[in-house]
Amino acid sequence: MKFNEIYCGNCINIMKELDSNCIDLTVTSPPYDQLRNYNGYDFDCQGIAEELFRVTKKGGVVVWVVGDKIIKGNKTLTSFKQALLFQEVGFNVHDVMIYQKKNTPFMRSNAYTNCYEFMFIFSKGSPKTFNPIRERTVRHGKEMLVHNKGADGVNKKILKELKKEKTKNNIWCYAVGLGGTTCDKIAFQHPAVFPEKLAEDHIVSWSNPGDVVFDPMCGSGTTCKMALVNNRNYLGCDISEEYVKIAKERVSSNNLQINLFSNKQ
Repeated sequence: MKFNEIYCGNCINIMKELDSNCIDLTVTSPPYDQLRNYNGYDFDCQGIAEELFRVTKKGGVVVWVVGDKIIKGNKTLTSFKQALLFQEVGFNVHDVMIYQKKNTPFMRSNAYTNCYEFMFIFSKGSPKTFNPIRERTVRHGKEMLVHNKGADGVNKKILKELKKEKTKNNIWCYAVGLGGTTCDKIAFQHPAVFPEKLAEDHIVSWSNPGDVVFDPMCGSGTTCKMALVNNRNYLGCDISEEYVKIAKERVSSNNLQINLFSNKQ
């Protein structure tokens, strides 16, 4: 099984061909709750979790992007059932992050608009890599700030310095649709594409250049494309020949652009 390839097949069977402890990072979104029709494919979450644990390096991370279906007004909570399953096979739930969609069109008549999915960060032990994304603070400089507030509720202040930058919080917001998710029109032949920037932000956070980034249900190939853009090795697979063809076209087109850019330097 070669890296920098996208294969067609059941991801469990493909993972069985991989060596143990060979993947640095997985970024994927499973076909949860049959919210979309993925050519009739259903998935074995237990089998996938077990194989992911085996192939993930010690200190490696799995980013699992998932939501919940609402059935007759009742959320399934499939997302948390899957998180507990990953714990059972040996992963730590390192973080529970939120993927907020800026422009979701789906409205509910008797509840607030659902605009998020969970991004579970599973780690095999403590993550070996964390490159935090930084953002500018609204205020910076020296200020009198609350310090060691006790049970009496008295505000004790001390002169401290607010930094110009801080680590981004764990709620990430992205526009969706053409131009937000991606500019690749072909990607939307897949029924559920997550934003390229989402994949990229996780790739730069939890891996380093030269690491291996895996997507066992790669769909339109977003994870593989963004791994390539960020100088990581990639490995993708999908049960659908149609989606594998789309993914390969996106990665091949991007690889051509990178080579053209390199030749101009």
